[in-house]
Amino acid sequence: MAAEVIDMVDRESVPRLCSVVLDCTDARSLAEFYRSLLGLVYRPGDEPPQAGHADERGRDWLVLRNPDGGPQLAFQQVDELPESTWPENRVPQQLHLDLTVASVEELQVQHERVMRLGGRLLYDRSDDPDEPLRVYADLAGHPFCIFVG
Repeated sequence: MAAEVIDMVDRESVPRLCSVVLDCTDARSLAEFYRSLLGLVYRPGDEPPQAGHADERGRDWLVLRNPDGGPQLAFQQVDELPESTWPENRVPQQLHLDLTVASVEELQVQHERVMRLGGRLLYDRSDDPDEPLRVYADLAGHPFCIFVG
């Protein structure tokens, strides 16, 4: 019955996904990691300050936008954040990002980029013939996947 109710909802009245928000203890560093990795751009006013100026925004809330549109990534500064222990379940990941590439070769290229940017490899299944993938931790310890899709 619930599915019938959802199907009857006017599509213009449903909420639109605006942002995925990541808690972190260093919003600027994590925003820079994802900006570099995904080719995103800062929302106007959220760019890093000029050298010698305080980074007020970087101590609170930053937003990265996709130049092609769609959901954005936001970074919310918190005082402390227990790092996920995935694949162990002591501290669950609660949310992760799935990123795709077109080929195993591109998966390797992105692996090298992630490592250069400071990410950590958590799990490697790049030799799986059905769904090659790798799972990484970003600078704050949030797991994310890159897989061939």
